[in-house]
Amino acid sequence: MKRRSLFAVAALSAALLAPFAAQAQAKTLRVVPHANITILDPIWSTAFVTRNHGYMIYDTLFGTDLAGKVKPQMVDKWNVSKDNLTWTFTLRDGLEFHDGKAVTSEDVVASIKRWTSRDSFGGVLAKSVESYAAPDAKTFVIKLNKPFGVMLEALGKPSSNVLFIMPARIAATPGSEQIKENIGSGPYKFVPGEYKPGERLVYVKNDKYKPRSEAPDGTTGGKHVNVDRVEWVIIRDPQTQFNALVAGEVDIVEQPTFEQYASLKAQKDIQLVDAQPAGLQFILRFNHLHAPFNNVKIRQAAMVALGQEAHLKTQVGAPGMYTFCKSMYPCGTPFASDKTGIYNGMADPKKAAEMLKEAGYDGTPVVLMRPTDLAAIAKLPLVAKQQLEAAGFKVDMQQMDWATLVARRAKKDAPAQGGWNAFMTAWTAGDILNPLTMAMMNAAGDKGWFGWQDDKQIEDLKVKFAQATSDAQKKQIAEQIQLRAMETATHVPLGQYFNPAALRKNISGLVPGGAQVYWNIKKN
Repeated sequence: MKRRSLFAVAALSAALLAPFAAQAQAKTLRVVPHANITILDPIWSTAFVTRNHGYMIYDTLFGTDLAGKVKPQMVDKWNVSKDNLTWTFTLRDGLEFHDGKAVTSEDVVASIKRWTSRDSFGGVLAKSVESYAAPDAKTFVIKLNKPFGVMLEALGKPSSNVLFIMPARIAATPGSEQIKENIGSGPYKFVPGEYKPGERLVYVKNDKYKPRSEAPDGTTGGKHVNVDRVEWVIIRDPQTQFNALVAGEVDIVEQPTFEQYASLKAQKDIQLVDAQPAGLQFILRFNHLHAPFNNVKIRQAAMVALGQEAHLKTQVGAPGMYTFCKSMYPCGTPFASDKTGIYNGMADPKKAAEMLKEAGYDGTPVVLMRPTDLAAIAKLPLVAKQQLEAAGFKVDMQQMDWATLVARRAKKDAPAQGGWNAFMTAWTAGDILNPLTMAMMNAAGDKGWFGWQDDKQIEDLKVKFAQATSDAQKKQIAEQIQLRAMETATHVPLGQYFNPAALRKNISGLVPGGAQVYWNIKKN
């Protein structure tokens, strides 16, 4: 009798507590990010998972909507002088860092300086800057030595590297070093005490954040937070991700494998939402510092050896989810061009072998890094290895997790001493719309993007692009830059594709745009 009473009490307690447990569950959003994250500095790294982390905790001066229009975010108003050399910006009211200190113009200037030391677009802007000034706490001024017509596009760049605003003391960290603290003024606060690398990241709602009044659109508008807590759950195995989503253990899987889409569509509680409607592009990046790819003719041979069809069919496969595009700028966007010089997107091992012989290739192995835990690109190196070897290259494909690859690609050591020759990755359309946003067009040598190409002609053409006053001029210069990039083999574009996110059907409000963002989301 006593035992039955205890069971009855337990059952009653469970029944009474159930609504509260459900309420707590509804206030926590659990997300499986597309990759593990070990680098938390979104200025130091261009990795998308690090960029997404940045959008959780930092805010931006401007944003870019889904249509590509730049709109103010932290900025309230701005004006430019008649000679287009002085830009004056005023911050909006109510901006506060997570440590309780107000955001000031000095924080903004320090953040801009650090960003320009790492970002391709920012680097071009820096060449036109004469000085920065912070006449008062809410006003900052950028004085130019020559007009820079794409100022707002630079400050509102939606993807890697994004100009996230940090406290001046943190932004004072040299661009060559990673920051030690993660303090922003954005809609969520990072919880460092609950960060377990390889397992979990935790963010909590920033109650003091004041959203803009406009509707969310891309990375613009009001960043409204409707949950108390967001957990990024690191699950490396795609099948385990799928099972966790179907079971309701997680709410969102950012990038399901392409093989899973048919099964996901058949699940009554799952929906697919394309947060990157303009698509993405696969690429192979060369290391320009070390043999064999320090020889432009050998890079050209590799470019001719690589074809898009096998990469797209092997990695994506699903009909309607990929498309051939030999342009470095995404097909269907303003600067896309079929003027691609020696590259036609078709694998030609015979021609590549002839080019390789003429270049004097001596059999130096190509160290090709392959991320085994990032399903969205893990098959690409297998195809690249096969195609390069068919042309006569020796390929040493080294396998590692994505976090290790991201760390290793920053090393300038020789391949035999822990460096690398090539790796493959993907970019959203927003990252590669023009030569200023494209990291692979950063040809500033040691200060450039991983691969460290040094090409003054590309850099000079980028400045001309920034100063162009008409769309026709920009189009012409963008084509010239693409032809030069093909001639010098900056990288190889390997086709476009789509990779929608998978969500439980009780999740709504995911904002499509140039990056994966987690404001505006509701969990019912």
